[in-house]
Amino acid sequence: MPTLRGWALLGAGLALGVLWYLFGDQELLLAGTFFAGAVLAALIYVQTHKPDLVIGRRLGSTAVHNGDTTTVTLVLRNRSRRPLRHIVVQDEVERLGMASFEIARMEAEETVSATYRVTCRPRGVYKVGPVLGSSGDPLGLTELTAPGGSIDRLVVYPTVEDLSGFPIVRGQDPAMAASRPEHNQRGGEDFYTLREYQRGDDLRRVHWPYSAKTEDLMIRQLETPWQSRALVLLDVRSGVYESSDAFERAVSGAASVVTHLVRSGFDADLWAGDAYTLDASRYSATMERLALVEADPDINIGAVAMRIRQKTGGGALVLVTGDADRDLLGVQQMLSGDYRSTLLMGVSSTTAQTLVGFHRMGVSTVVVKPEDEWAGAWMNAMKTSWNAESVN
Repeated sequence: MPTLRGWALLGAGLALGVLWYLFGDQELLLAGTFFAGAVLAALIYVQTHKPDLVIGRRLGSTAVHNGDTTTVTLVLRNRSRRPLRHIVVQDEVERLGMASFEIARMEAEETVSATYRVTCRPRGVYKVGPVLGSSGDPLGLTELTAPGGSIDRLVVYPTVEDLSGFPIVRGQDPAMAASRPEHNQRGGEDFYTLREYQRGDDLRRVHWPYSAKTEDLMIRQLETPWQSRALVLLDVRSGVYESSDAFERAVSGAASVVTHLVRSGFDADLWAGDAYTLDASRYSATMERLALVEADPDINIGAVAMRIRQKTGGGALVLVTGDADRDLLGVQQMLSGDYRSTLLMGVSSTTAQTLVGFHRMGVSTVVVKPEDEWAGAWMNAMKTSWNAESVN
């Protein structure tokens, strides 16, 4: 189809034809015919030189953190037996921008590549592509677009800060305390139950005698030590946050503490607005959930706590919120019998009176302003109430 330049030339030719009709000057007719003929000749040219391009894309990383930069490399191959001229390639990253490249000439069977950088901000899931390639005539009057390339996903995780220190977590036995967790990822050495094999399970845990009886592969499910567990609860109620920046800081806090606990050997779970908790050992799925989480004005945090209490229990409880209110205090009181160690992470420009109630319940608190970072406040809290042994 004609380019902007081609449409302009075609319009000029038609205008000259109208002038010839009005004034009868043959030179106007000749000029108008020449302009229209040039566009027609360009259309014939691109139809006989159809682009046979194969366009591929390589992402430097399909998952990055908020504010990071990744690269996107486009690889083009001319499969036709003729050279292609004036090739324009455009690739768009949804909501983040578009990259455009121009290649003056590609020889037959030639392969070229082009790379651009994308600064990934804010968190979320972005569509990359489809990449569009077009070839035109030497004068740039017309172009023909090649079939679009593939579409990729780019996941931008929340900002994660480096935290250090472990909570002092007490189990069911009040005399048993662990200042450093036992490093058993999703399963310790104690036999718990049998379950059916699922894709990805370790075959070394197959219970062969029982599998032979049932003719189905059965896996030994091992129980995680009580003191190595943790639950991170992100308060998604929009009413407790003074601004969108406060909510983003809370999401960053949840991502940071989940990352820290998983790296430190905790069997951690996350609740971030879903029907059930997520196993944080499935790190990619957990961080993608935090990449997509949004504040919800209709969440009943009390009902959430009741459902969580029926499904999980034990270890450390981390509450991440904005302005801690009485509803959240009620949640902590409801879960305190199951989670003997609680940390409250709040984002607020003011000090809530409700914090007194949390302190009376023995809850450690880390409160930052929306513009502040978590790491410094976290370390101060660890010095007073948690074991601040560094993570190796």
